[in-house]
Amino acid sequence: MNEEMNLIQDTAKEMMDHALDHLEKEMLNLRAGKANPVMLSGVKVDYYGTPTLLSQIANINTPDARTITIQPWEKGILQEVEKAILIANLGFTPMNNGESIIINIPSLTEERRKDLAKIAKSESENAKISIRTARKEANAEIKKSDVSEDIQKNHEIDIQNLTDEFISNVDKIFVLKEKEILTV
Repeated sequence: MNEEMNLIQDTAKEMMDHALDHLEKEMLNLRAGKANPVMLSGVKVDYYGTPTLLSQIANINTPDARTITIQPWEKGILQEVEKAILIANLGFTPMNNGESIIINIPSLTEERRKDLAKIAKSESENAKISIRTARKEANAEIKKSDVSEDIQKNHEIDIQNLTDEFISNVDKIFVLKEKEILTV
């Protein structure tokens, strides 16, 4: 019986971990006005007829906080890389100098910063909902089990403590991202 309870807790923890990982990935996609190679993670280039991720055919660097440089391993695909960045509609204008592509990241307006902070808040709330859903499912499984009410209550308390810990982590991630977004 104890194994069953541990399995329920482990499953809930795994679901909560997944929600936290998803939140961290979503927060990386929110641009805070600083250059980051992750901004180009979804860009696919037509590489000899095959859509290929930009990171698989080029070096992507950030020489400073406002610039991304892309150095394709083959100079012949510079135009394709430039075209893929424009098609991705990321709000960047790539500049081709014949050797590499340079992207200057524009500063964010105050209104855009507030919008991004709202998006970050929304993503945080979605993560909290996922965590609470994992708690609800775990508690339902605990109630179905054939153990005494005292053991059920103890495991429900453990699940609640786990939930509180993950919710706290979500709040910390949001506060850091909000600060990063709103800092000029």
